[in-house]
Amino acid sequence: MDERAAPLALDRLAKIMARLRDPDRGCEWDVAQTFATIAPYTIEEAYEVADAIERGDLDALKDELGDLALQVVFHARMAQELGAFDLADVLTAIADKMERRHPHVFGNEDHSPGWEAVKAAERADKDDPSALAHVARALPALLRAEKLQKRAARTGFDWPDPCGPRAKILEELDEIADAPEDQLEEEVGDLLFAAVNFARHLKIDPEAALRKANDKFERRFRAMEAMDARFADLDLDDKEALWQRAKAGG
Repeated sequence: MDERAAPLALDRLAKIMARLRDPDRGCEWDVAQTFATIAPYTIEEAYEVADAIERGDLDALKDELGDLALQVVFHARMAQELGAFDLADVLTAIADKMERRHPHVFGNEDHSPGWEAVKAAERADKDDPSALAHVARALPALLRAEKLQKRAARTGFDWPDPCGPRAKILEELDEIADAPEDQLEEEVGDLLFAAVNFARHLKIDPEAALRKANDKFERRFRAMEAMDARFADLDLDDKEALWQRAKAGG
């Protein structure tokens, strides 16, 4: 597609959304939506983009990116109706940010601050100057844990090698064993946080690792079910035997 067509396509999508949100001539469902009701769809579409990438399905990726773009247009339209900002403001803001964060590309490389220095300056201009500021609470807990740890590490608050996080996992396991029932949730949370830290030090994406573990479990469980039509009625020893067969098959 001609690069000049992209702005026209985006403008077309914005006009479609404006029509859908028209109180008199629009779609009743679209008109009724708010930022809060649309937010879950935005998150879901982002995950569907990631899933298409994981599967290497470029046709699906095109569709999912379109769905995600629609979410941006939807939120921008609702903000425009409130007089807060519009789609042009959103696109201008991100364009400005990318130029600001890449001074070595768009500015004087010899006198440019680094990426982290630019981001730190941006945070300092906001109402919360903490290194942990603006790590979205709506992120999946595993991903948010990793981001918080990375932010803390930039300040020097980090283990020097994987030995520290590994020892922390063993410590948290002991604390779970000794914890009263009303503290178990907290201690299990500490264990998961430590596991994320360990993965980070091994340079492994914990979200990707868990996603692959989920896929592997699903694949093996489905294989077990296929081995015996009476699977649900089998005793645990028989199910374990099927599990070992499933594992051997991958």
